[in-house]
Amino acid sequence: MRLSIFSSKPYDRRFLTRVNEEEGFGHELVFYDARLEEATAQLAHGSAAVSPFVNDDFGRPVLADLAEQGTRLVALRSAGFNNVDLGAAHDLGLTVMHVPDYSPYAVAEFTIALALALNRHLSRAYTHVREGDFSLQGLLGFDLHGKTAGIVGTGKIGGIVAETLLRGFGCRVLAYDLYLSDRLRRLGVEYVDLDDLMRGADLVSLHCPLTEDTYHLIDRRSIAGMKPGVMLINTSRGGLIDTGAVIDGLKAGRIGYLGLDVYEEEARYFFEDHSTRLIDDDELSRLLTFPNVIVTSHQGFFTREALEQIARTTLGNVRDFEEGRSSSNVVRAHPGEQNGRRAA
Repeated sequence: MRLSIFSSKPYDRRFLTRVNEEEGFGHELVFYDARLEEATAQLAHGSAAVSPFVNDDFGRPVLADLAEQGTRLVALRSAGFNNVDLGAAHDLGLTVMHVPDYSPYAVAEFTIALALALNRHLSRAYTHVREGDFSLQGLLGFDLHGKTAGIVGTGKIGGIVAETLLRGFGCRVLAYDLYLSDRLRRLGVEYVDLDDLMRGADLVSLHCPLTEDTYHLIDRRSIAGMKPGVMLINTSRGGLIDTGAVIDGLKAGRIGYLGLDVYEEEARYFFEDHSTRLIDDDELSRLLTFPNVIVTSHQGFFTREALEQIARTTLGNVRDFEEGRSSSNVVRAHPGEQNGRRAA
């Protein structure tokens, strides 16, 4: 099957091409650097399947263009599908499939890395030493051992983070989720309501899906209820955080540390080199000025193991669709749903 792959980088091409050849999928792969949007949808003409990435546009106009050109399958290279209008896809007869599992360890380990880097001021320490400054002024951290961590969302990624903080660092772990994990409870994770988690946690880490209910979960109200100086980490979805409210929380000292691997308006910047261009997003620019903030470019997933599994599952989804096999990776719209804000 001909598969048009949008937002493709050299690493996407390497892993997809190798897996396609070595594991005998035999698809015709066509790579495009461009994001999929209304202006580029015509590039997919003649392709029964397209494969976008997390920041491509899959609103109704784009989906309508694809369907008119003969596309029948949207094979996402991500777990999340909040950029897809699932209602429109259903109306247009398009099948949407995603990659529900690749490497939860990749994102979980990156979450811990962000927390440690913030706590021990590794970015500042590295810069100081490179400049010949070997003093310790401004680098004071704290022991994670004995602190309280709050995990919002205890699916595969959040569950690994919770277990790592509990067993590896000796933290008390509070958790909030609509679905309680008996295994985590047996380990000692305490499930509480969201307000209690925010009040009690020294570190809050977000691992929940982006839905209408979780959009701007972190807002002025929730920040006001957090411990002064709290560390906030988001490696899930940018829309979970009201950026303006977080900036005010940083300025007031309510938020003591902030680690972001995702950003609500990231589609304009992430995955591209803007080092010689003006960043005209005032909120992103402001975040980058704080010494107690680390922003990374949605790289939590970026390991060899994860990229290989993303390639294998994406190509397998295309083959299952081509051969008419049912698959649990098909994403379906719920009644009345206009978009796909249902997966992390």
